[in-house]
Amino acid sequence: MEKLKMHTPDLAEENYKKLKELFPNAVTETKDELGNVIRAIDKDVLMQEINATVVDDHQERYQFTWPDKKKSVVLANQPIAKTLRLDREKSVSRDGTPGGDIDSENIYIEGDNLDALKLLQETYLGKVKMIYIDPPYNTGNDFIYEDDFSQSAADYADNSGQTDEDGNRMVQNSESNGRFHTDWLNMIYPRLKLAKDLLSDEGVIFISIDDNEQANLSKICDEIFGADNRIGPIIQNKQNAKNDTINIQKNHEFLLVYRKKTLINGSKIRTTLSRKVITYRNVIEDDGKFYYLNDPITTRGEGGTLAARPNLGYTVYYNPSTGDFFGKCDYDTKLVKSTNEENEIYKTDKELVQNGYITIRPPRVRGKLGCWTWALDKFNKEKDSIVITGKPSAYTVRKRTFVNAKDVQKKDGKLVYAATVEANSRSILDFSTNEGTNELNDIIKGNVFSNPKNLKMIKYLLSLVQDPNAYILDFFSGSATTAHATMQLNAEDGGHRKFIMVQLLEQTPEKSDAYKMGYKNICDIGEERIRRAGKKIKEETGADIDYGFRCFKIDSSNMKDVYYRPAKVNQQSLDLFTDNIKEDRTPEDLLIQVMLDLGVLLSAKIEETEIAGKKVYSVQDGYLIACFDNEVTENVVTAIAKMHPIYAVFRDSSMANDSVAANFEQIFATYSPQTVRKVL
Repeated sequence: MEKLKMHTPDLAEENYKKLKELFPNAVTETKDELGNVIRAIDKDVLMQEINATVVDDHQERYQFTWPDKKKSVVLANQPIAKTLRLDREKSVSRDGTPGGDIDSENIYIEGDNLDALKLLQETYLGKVKMIYIDPPYNTGNDFIYEDDFSQSAADYADNSGQTDEDGNRMVQNSESNGRFHTDWLNMIYPRLKLAKDLLSDEGVIFISIDDNEQANLSKICDEIFGADNRIGPIIQNKQNAKNDTINIQKNHEFLLVYRKKTLINGSKIRTTLSRKVITYRNVIEDDGKFYYLNDPITTRGEGGTLAARPNLGYTVYYNPSTGDFFGKCDYDTKLVKSTNEENEIYKTDKELVQNGYITIRPPRVRGKLGCWTWALDKFNKEKDSIVITGKPSAYTVRKRTFVNAKDVQKKDGKLVYAATVEANSRSILDFSTNEGTNELNDIIKGNVFSNPKNLKMIKYLLSLVQDPNAYILDFFSGSATTAHATMQLNAEDGGHRKFIMVQLLEQTPEKSDAYKMGYKNICDIGEERIRRAGKKIKEETGADIDYGFRCFKIDSSNMKDVYYRPAKVNQQSLDLFTDNIKEDRTPEDLLIQVMLDLGVLLSAKIEETEIAGKKVYSVQDGYLIACFDNEVTENVVTAIAKMHPIYAVFRDSSMANDSVAANFEQIFATYSPQTVRKVL
């Protein structure tokens, strides 16, 4: 049986393996400063293989850098031995029942978002369709995550009173700090680097920011996502009348928007964002049929002249008395290149005119004879789709579209047809910041959170991602506006979007309204908002959506140090490590870490059963079967093997005796040879 690694991926190691696979001849060995033999990449060989210049440290080049940037890259790639622990008491079931069944597909994670992003790498790699974040703006008064590059977590100092349970510091980044921008950049860079990997190929990220770090953040995103994948900045008009600055009042914020990849459909770039717009068309009734009018079947621009398209200049003969009309080719197609005079090119059918028909010809385009957009054959075959409107000497030939009578409605006393069309997003959005505060106060009375995001704006951004089943991630969750907006949009359009919220356990000030109301940290506020918002949406809509969430807390690994460094344990200490699992951890704790290790969704269905007196977990209808009890018998192993799981996981040395351990592999080889067997 293989041993589970029980830590997050080492991204640097994975990058090395990719490079080794592409260019095995560039892999070599050298000695480090201490004389130890280490692996290395031969720069000269790599240059030959890619036929490009490799820039040395001291060569000038275009780049965006700052102190400790290299360390922030290393920090993003480093693995961690941490896990998530399910908090059943804080979790809410799918139907909105607090502390109910663990059946929601929504996720709320309490803890440092850098750790969370690493823990999610195996499970949600390439699965997230949209990320929205509202990070600290670095205004000079913000608390930011401070990632220490030299000290271990055990040595972290509580230098501001803003320290989470794991010792991760939050410090006030004041403008007097000589590393004002550097500290903020070192905070945001590794998190965005990890977030990109979670996005699907069609995925997109929205980042709210103001002008304090907008320029720097744009450069970081250009580097991480690629400048070609910049969809653009969107400007949020905050609609605030507050005169809070000198010279120019700041009425706006930025939304930086980047896609994961530029995807091609044929010869065109695939659209990443689009919004559905409802347009109302006036409807005309004709003999029990209903239709709306489209544009005239004529063209504009230089390409819409008769000289450019000589086969589209026929005359429409129309009888106003009878309503009859048809197209007829009554012009010289050879003369259209040499003259612009209508009377020289066209030869009117006098007999038709004598019988009451009038001539309708394409209007001129910039002084030149025009043409139609329909060919003559098409026009005469599909006359039912044509209607002639206007008055004598100003008739217009237009296409009409018929609609079902059931789709016609009355609006302001007129017959209309509501059509849903796709359009691009606007680059300037009018969403008031005050409205965001009012929306939160409508859910939780009192001033519990400063400057929450506008709910309607987040719902609008969600609607731009045309996937009703998308995973939505917000790793600066704050008051959980994104979770609220996800549930609201699901209720409105029947979607099945799933949210993943991540928020540091940032303490609320003791003198604040939030603290006095019982919200000791920001997570308390966000979680309560989700509970109350879900209840409100359910009462107002009755929609069959997911109103709950599974609450997880980031914690140290379930495994003792001996699990990761067995070689460092001497013989005298072996008696202390007869079990490599921490004493305070439950089987459910082990199951969650196994799910993270194997890439099983945190929202997967978990069922608990008993086989021969042993507790057995079945995840996602038997995809993963796990038993963490001791004294496991052959009956238990055989029963699990007969379930044909993809993965089967047991504790190391959990077999009842040597006979069971000896027969273990043979049992699976007999009943389920394809099952991957793992131990911890």
